[in-house]
Amino acid sequence: MTDTSQNKLVVNHLYKIFGDQPERAFTLLEQGQDKDTIFKETGLTIGVQDTSFSVQAGEIFVVMGLSGSGKSTLVRMLNRLIEPTRGSIFIDGEPIHDAPAEAVRDIRLRKLSMVFQHFALFPHMTVAENVAYGLKIQGMAAGERRERAMRSLAKVGLDARADSAPTALSGGMQQRVGLARALAADPDVLLMDEPFSALDPLIRRDMQQELLELQRDMHKTIVFITHDLNEALFLGDRIAIMKEGRFVQIGSPGEIVAEPADDYVAAFTRDVDRSRVFTVSQVMDEPRALDLDTDTPASALERMDALDVDALHVLRNGRVAGVVTRSDARSRSTDDSLYGILLTDCPVVAQDTLLYRAYPDFAADLPLAVVDAEERLAGVVNPRRVFARLSAGGSSGARKHAAGAE
Repeated sequence: MTDTSQNKLVVNHLYKIFGDQPERAFTLLEQGQDKDTIFKETGLTIGVQDTSFSVQAGEIFVVMGLSGSGKSTLVRMLNRLIEPTRGSIFIDGEPIHDAPAEAVRDIRLRKLSMVFQHFALFPHMTVAENVAYGLKIQGMAAGERRERAMRSLAKVGLDARADSAPTALSGGMQQRVGLARALAADPDVLLMDEPFSALDPLIRRDMQQELLELQRDMHKTIVFITHDLNEALFLGDRIAIMKEGRFVQIGSPGEIVAEPADDYVAAFTRDVDRSRVFTVSQVMDEPRALDLDTDTPASALERMDALDVDALHVLRNGRVAGVVTRSDARSRSTDDSLYGILLTDCPVVAQDTLLYRAYPDFAADLPLAVVDAEERLAGVVNPRRVFARLSAGGSSGARKHAAGAE
């Protein structure tokens, strides 16, 4: 069982079985029967089975799966729009799964907001009135409601449309209104059930980018549901892959793509552009370098021969001062210092840089220095080797992520 004190949201062994007398399904599940067999024998449908996970404060946790995998049922159980059959749900250590109806209503008003796939706006209300609706239910005064609604609309760039009818807005704008409505209540946890799937591809990408930009300021805890792997990889701090009502893998985008837990996950990730998922830290080699104050062109050549490389970074006080190439070291092999051949205009990137963003630096045909938060050399990316790694499908080995558990 996951520790409820260390996470914003914790779910333990959650089940949803649709139909009468669900205990019949549990008996068959314990015997190892699958959901299709259980449906044939009992008429009961397994929506979610034995799912456990936790979400840290400020994290975007994406649940990804095909239609019918149980992801929408799962997210609706988190705010009790669908009642769980078995299991527990906690927000800030406060139990949701067995809370009475009045307590659930209060939790929804204070801590949870939801954004749906279909915008669910009231056509007889203005944009601002739609955004303020939840605040009205809370009993907030009209003037304060309007002020909060306008602030929320400003966050999504629609404050100028506050008095428009929702029908006068484009689909992308309407979804922004839905997002503003969810944000107006200042919830701790934001549940988003395929919120962008009804939008055109270009608008959808814009909305994904806007969500990330908003998240940099808001630091909300977000559970995001999608059937689109590219969307999951773009948005998620962590991703859970769902199949037949259970999680088959939980991991970072890089882990999901590089180390799929089984053939099901591998099939999803086969055509993914890994350069948009992997960071430079995932393809870098060990930090091999020279010292500006003690090495010479001759010692640089010896080191390059030993490592079978054509260039090495040079450090001074632990930080990258530049790079020395084999040809330059050979031309000045009798010098007693590296200063005369040091190339100071060499590419340097942070560890969390996505690989595709580093591609322009590869044009220099020099090794790429990867530095940590203190700007010390953490690793080196060789442009000629990295493409071979990508074409080979990423790192070898398979880190198995326990289905339905952390």
